[in-house]
Amino acid sequence: MHRITLGLIINPLAGIGGPAALKGSDGADTVAKAQIAGAVSQVVARVTRALQPLGEVADGISWKTCSGNMGQALLSDQQFPDIEVVYVTQDAASSSATDTRRAVQQLQASGIDLLIFAGGDGTARDIYDVSSPGLVVLGIPCGVKMHSGVFARHLQGIAPLVKELLASRLVTATAGEVRDIDEQALRESVVNSRFYGELLVPESLRYVQHTKVAGREVEALVVEEIAADFIDSMQVDCTYFIGSGTTMARVMSGLNLTYTLLGVDVIKNSQLVQLDANEQQLHQLALSRSCSIAMTVIGGQGHLFGRGNQQFSARVIEAVGAQNIDVLATKSKLEGLAGEPFIVDTSDPSLDKKLTGLIKVRTGYEDAVFYRVIAQP
Repeated sequence: MHRITLGLIINPLAGIGGPAALKGSDGADTVAKAQIAGAVSQVVARVTRALQPLGEVADGISWKTCSGNMGQALLSDQQFPDIEVVYVTQDAASSSATDTRRAVQQLQASGIDLLIFAGGDGTARDIYDVSSPGLVVLGIPCGVKMHSGVFARHLQGIAPLVKELLASRLVTATAGEVRDIDEQALRESVVNSRFYGELLVPESLRYVQHTKVAGREVEALVVEEIAADFIDSMQVDCTYFIGSGTTMARVMSGLNLTYTLLGVDVIKNSQLVQLDANEQQLHQLALSRSCSIAMTVIGGQGHLFGRGNQQFSARVIEAVGAQNIDVLATKSKLEGLAGEPFIVDTSDPSLDKKLTGLIKVRTGYEDAVFYRVIAQP
């Protein structure tokens, strides 16, 4: 079993406004009114119920969290063996939106696979406001308002997903909406829901039905759908480095472009810029414009970088940016790895470390999963 690094942020006052009929818990004044009314937050009990089943796999989890009641206290009470505090709250007796935002930044910088948070829509907004591309989150529903699509449907849904990720099984990657309702307007019976953005969220694995026959993927059809999904997502004026392999060849043929089956081709605005580019050419392009790497994984081996695509050197990847790497593969190919993670071997240990964790993989049209990446042992 591989290890997984989880971040945990608890909003200890989440949901406190509900019992007091305050339509939310945002703001110090609302919290004070709820406390005067005798309301007590149920967040500790709810988070405990959600995380308790993870005690069975505790040895495979490294926790990174905040001091006191924003995470450390609960994890210690649950006797998880590996807990690291990466953010100390400003006030040991309470927490604020500022604490949440700073904690998210610290957790991302420290390196986590998944951020679990306990709160409501306000907490989700705080996380979204400071999140970096690629942050994967899963909310434990504890707030009054939970209109965002980043929360588990129920408390018992948290642990199974974490166990799936820990076992390197396929988990669907979806974009969850971050929404919030104006609490003051709601108190006046006006519902004003606002969309703020999206965060990556894991879900139980699902298959797109028309890509399956007798319960199995039709490989050729799925590759067509993956290529179409990628083509439809391409950004104007972005330069794409298209890696080798038959999946990437289908992208090029879908654009009616000549391609190099075992090389790296460069395209921009659906036009060919460079056929069979070398490392130096890619590096010069990456230094001078916005670029993205699109690639597949070597079937049966699981290497992303370092095998058969040395054109993607460490300096090329650094110049492009890890957040601009797009991996395309069928679920069948991923399942063929038998739970073994992707491997990166760029000859730069510090870059390899940056590339580890969970990566989103396109596996169909508007369909994706998370997959684990490790550095070459």
